[in-house]
Amino acid sequence: MKFHKLLVFMMVFSLAVISSPTFAQDDDDDDDGEMMEEEMDEEMWQAQMDEYTARKSDLTSQLDALNTEIDGLKKRLGDFKFAEDNANNILWAMVGSKSGYDEYKTKFADAEKRVNACKGPDDATDIETNLWPYLTDAGISGRYKCLPEFWDRYNAMKKKIADCKGKMETGTYTVVKGDCLYKIAGMKNIYGNSRLWPAIWDANKSGVVSAPPRVAKTIPNPNLIYPGQVLKIPTLTDAQKNDAMSRTNSYKTKRKMKTKSVDSGDMKKEDEKK
Repeated sequence: MKFHKLLVFMMVFSLAVISSPTFAQDDDDDDDGEMMEEEMDEEMWQAQMDEYTARKSDLTSQLDALNTEIDGLKKRLGDFKFAEDNANNILWAMVGSKSGYDEYKTKFADAEKRVNACKGPDDATDIETNLWPYLTDAGISGRYKCLPEFWDRYNAMKKKIADCKGKMETGTYTVVKGDCLYKIAGMKNIYGNSRLWPAIWDANKSGVVSAPPRVAKTIPNPNLIYPGQVLKIPTLTDAQKNDAMSRTNSYKTKRKMKTKSVDSGDMKKEDEKK
């Protein structure tokens, strides 16, 4: 029994002795590999650190240069802002106040829309009466309109108003049997005033819009219009309406005088016969 225990002990001891160098060799090999890896990593790391340090130095130099440039630009910006403030103060002293300018800008834009939509002479006259004086006279000595953002637009509006004053919007009407200029002028969808018939005659005496074959294309005589003729119906200003009615009254007076003359002649002939 003792011999058996001794034999087992000797076997265990032998295995321990045999395995110890192997483990030690393995440990040494690992240590050598780790040292080699550490040495390689350190070299690479050092190279990278040198590269990054150089790049950092270069970027730092660039950053310093940019900061210097920024400081210079800030100073120039401050100088420009100071000059701008002075220029604005001088400008408002010459043309008017900033609040007055803001009001003018709003009203100018509204007037511009109105002018662009001008429908005819009456509309143009209303614009000239109610809007134009402010646009012309606002600011110190009327100088708001002279500002660069307004001047060209102001002159363009001025031209449009002049063009609109001479603008005539024209409708049409097709003559039917039984019509006459007096009757047409009195229609509600035309003028609603029979005495304005001379305006229709003026617009068509030299040529109607169109006419059927063998139907006159002009109206030299206001009493002679024909079915199928398409007449121009002009939009009239107040002045044109007054002129047309004056001519109507003139025609009536002439007709009365002519009628009296004819009646007098007839009466004279009857007296002579007697």
